[in-house]
Amino acid sequence: MRLTDIAVRVEDGAPIAAAPERNGGLGGGVTAILAEIAAGLERLTIAGNTALIDLRSLPLSPDDREELRLALGHGEVTATLEAQGISTLRETAVAGVWWTEHRDQEGALTAELLDIALTPPILAAHPSDVVMAAAALRRRLGTTSPPGSPVKGAA
Repeated sequence: MRLTDIAVRVEDGAPIAAAPERNGGLGGGVTAILAEIAAGLERLTIAGNTALIDLRSLPLSPDDREELRLALGHGEVTATLEAQGISTLRETAVAGVWWTEHRDQEGALTAELLDIALTPPILAAHPSDVVMAAAALRRRLGTTSPPGSPVKGAA
């Protein structure tokens, strides 16, 4: 059995047929990507493991890319980040799959990824940043102790 022999179902439950052979690109390999996504979603739900598929590392033709976009569909959420260029994260219609594009300051595409995660990891706050944010808010409030802690100098 090969990876491309595994049936994959998306949203409406209809099987995705292998794409016809083309000159260049993956041809029926889009089905293999979908099978990898299905396995990644299973790992996410069982063990909480996120996954990343680097689309630019694959020999995707424009037809392959469009076939993959159609198979994954469009979700309801889009996030845009501005950090040394624009990054766009689009939820697909397949829960847990995010199509992410990173562009440099000139707008050139530098990375195109599929994040398999409940939320794209790039959107999550780093724990040390959260600690610093809490301390900064405490300073603004003129306190250094969390609620419920004894206040310094109190009897």
